[in-house]
Parts: sequence; structure tokens; C-alpha cells
Amino acid sequence: MGLALPQLTVTGSRHEMGRQYGAHFRDMIHAFLGNRVSAVETYLANAGHSGTDHLFEAGAACLDYVKGFDPDGYAEHIGIAEGAGLDPVRLFTTANMTDVRDIIVLPGDPVVVEDEGCTAALIPPSMSASGKALQGQTWDLNGPDVEYVIALHQLPDEGPETWTVTCAGCQTLMGMNQYGVSVGTTNLKTKGAKVGVPYLSMLHAALRQKTLKSASNLVEKTQVAGSHSYWIGDQDEAIEWERTPDTAHARSTQNGAVVRTNHCLVDDNIALETDLSPSTFERFSRINQLVDNNTAHTLATLQDHFANRDDGRLSINRYVEDNSGAATNAVVAMNPADLEFLACRGQSDQGEWVQLEFERQPANA
Repeated sequence: MGLALPQLTVTGSRHEMGRQYGAHFRDMIHAFLGNRVSAVETYLANAGHSGTDHLFEAGAACLDYVKGFDPDGYAEHIGIAEGAGLDPVRLFTTANMTDVRDIIVLPGDPVVVEDEGCTAALIPPSMSASGKALQGQTWDLNGPDVEYVIALHQLPDEGPETWTVTCAGCQTLMGMNQYGVSVGTTNLKTKGAKVGVPYLSMLHAALRQKTLKSASNLVEKTQVAGSHSYWIGDQDEAIEWERTPDTAHARSTQNGAVVRTNHCLVDDNIALETDLSPSTFERFSRINQLVDNNTAHTLATLQDHFANRDDGRLSINRYVEDNSGAATNAVVAMNPADLEFLACRGQSDQGEWVQLEFERQPANA
């Protein structure tokens, strides 16, 4: 039996749903926060910074920015912090750690190489057995974070029903809504991080959009805090944005499959990159090969791709025993046409895969 994926359904207003979420996973959220803060203290020390005061100051500034950008998402976050009995700034900074830490780690600081390992695959209808688009990805970071992976099901008074796979206390990381709009991300690292909307808040707002177009426009035009790839999918296509705080470049599955790992593909952004994952180019080559070798993809083929171990410790599928500094903590595979959202906690070949079921149909929004 693989690792089980804890699931929770919350209902009501944004604030009420946040409180339910925070209270239910209170102990797990406290443990997650402690683990993340300890890890970032080591990261900052290696980059020549003493203490975390500046980190939480940057987190507070980003949270204040989010309050204006997405009041509903802000209200929900405040509810999570209240339910968990935590300071909202401390929780927000911890949840969005990869962005906030980059704001204070400046050019000229010692390089801290972290082998971040997310791998995404976006399949066009022409390469799918069903003739409908498919999307999926691994989410890989600190190995201990697998202990805090959960699936959150939201049935709000206003807005679409959503599912997200994320870490306890965090907002959206990888998700789908009742309209078949799906979202996900991989981390990129470039110089130039600044106060803005961190990635979880960006994804959380995008997940509540009714169409791929509106979600894509939001990702394109929002002032983001740090660099990430963001993808948005539906039954017909997927659009991926290579975002930095100052630029936005899109790719679409209208031109074929789109895959991504943890390095930039745009020349201007490549010049700003730092701390590249040692495995990112190996994984990019492998997922390209796996995707291109099949013109009849299914959710099962995506699950197999995300389980691939052909490149040892540099593989798509990351094990803790690789001792690479990263491990696969969760995997998702999505078929928006039929609202199929498959997810597992841990590696694709070791986690217990479940289907996250929707209650509402699009017409009932």
C-alpha cells in the first residue's frame, strides 16, 4: 500500500473555509512551518544572511500586496492562520518560501544550489487517445515535505468548486476546478525577485477562473514576486507562461506538446538564471523523449512517465535515497474534459493514486 493522500472538504465563505482548513490540519501545519523555517535558516546562512527578520519583512510586504490583488484569497489565508493558531505573516512567508527567500538573496551572495525537480507535461488533443487535452506534473522539493502533502476540496458559497494538491497550510499548488480549468507550476530561479504576488497566491487566483483565457490573462499580467513557469489547461489546450517579475513569455500546445522542468527557455531569462538544478536538463530531455514517442497518451501513460527512473538520481522520479536534496512529494495527472483529477502523495510508482471527485457541474456555478 502506497502513501495515503489526506483529503478535506471545506464549505462556506472564503474566511470560513480557511478556518476549517487551518483547524483540521492544525498540528500538521505547525510541523510543516517548523520544518520549512529550519530549512530556510540553513539556506540563508549558506547565502551569507544572518537570521530571518528580513525574510518575514519581505513576506509581510508580499501579503499586503496580495490583499489588494485577491481580497478573497487574502481572507481565506487569514482564516487558515486563525484556524491553525498562527501568525498570518509567518504562515504566508513559510508557504511561499521559494519566492520570498529570493527577494532577500541578492546578486553577489554565495550561490546555494538546490536540486529542485518538478517536471510538467502538457499534451494536446492530437497526441491523446481520447482526442482531448491532458496535463500533469510531479512536484519535487524538500524530501520531508511529503509528510505534509494534502488534497483540499473547496465548495464555496460563491465561486467554483476546486480541488488542489498542496502542503498543509498552503493555498493552491496543483489544481482543477469544476469548469475543467487546471493549473500547475515548476520553480525557476532568476535574479530580480521583488515584492509582488507569490506563486501560491497566483495559482490560487487562477484556479478560480471559469476559462483558460481568463486564467492565462491573470498569470500574464500580474506582478509576480519571483520566477516560475505557470501552466493553465482545459479540455482543448494548455498555455504555459515563463514568468519573471519583469517578463512574460507564453507557449501553447496548439503547436504540439509542452514540457518543462526547472530552467528557463527564453534567452533573456537564461542570462538571469542562478542556482540551476543539476538534474533539470536530464529531466527535460527525458520527458521530451517520452512524450514525443507516443501519439495516444492517456492518464496512465502520464503516470508512467512521471515514474521514470532511467537517469538514476537525475531522473524524473526522485527518491529520497538519491540524496540529491530533492524528492518527488506529489504527482498529478488531469483529464479536464471528464473532470478526472488523479493524484498521489509521494512518487508515482510508490504513492497511492486516488481520483478527486467533483460534486458540481459547470452549469451549477
